Amino acid sequence: MGLWLAAPPLVLASRSASRRAVLAGAGIPVEVLPADVDERAIETQASLQSPSQPPSQIALLLARAKAGAISAKLPERLVLGADQTLALGQRLFAKPADLAAASHQLKSLRGRTHELHSAVVVARHGAVLFAHCEIARLTMRSFSDRFLAAYIEAAGSAVTASVGAYQVEGIGIQLFERIEGDHFTILGLPLLRLLQFLRQHGCLAD
Repeated sequence: MGLWLAAPPLVLASRSASRRAVLAGAGIPVEVLPADVDERAIETQASLQSPSQPPSQIALLLARAKAGAISAKLPERLVLGADQTLALGQRLFAKPADLAAASHQLKSLRGRTHELHSAVVVARHGAVLFAHCEIARLTMRSFSDRFLAAYIEAAGSAVTASVGAYQVEGIGIQLFERIEGDHFTILGLPLLRLLQFLRQHGCLAD
């Protein structure tokens, strides 16, 4: 008997390679079926409804939208939606469109502390069974423009793959002087609470 007790794999409604790797590393079989949702439209609508909407709530809204979209297509399956927002004070950041945008974003974060809000939602039959969001706080060091240019060159297109323009599990760790929070939260998935839910739900060996 393996650790995963459910017959079909968990459906991951995300294109994130890091989330897939985290789940696989924890022994959870995953079927990837990315949700086609307009994240910027959801964020805009949330801001219009409540201008003071906290970043954690926006992350949960995005995760719920992804899980709900795929759960509607596969109602019998357990579907996981996840998303992450980056907040510098009241300012929210999105994934940089290109290397120039990544450089500009990192200059804004340089020497300051920002927050990553990582949300996960699990749904079945269109209903939310589990929703949780965790926060990590990261402080970037006051690196030089010369270092920033070298970092962008070394990281290449990977800087456009995450909301912070970095991967702390790679060379992105060189950007930081202090990190407070769970490692998996920084990677975009509050894994320990998710594992707890899956055990309670009978999907994982207890």
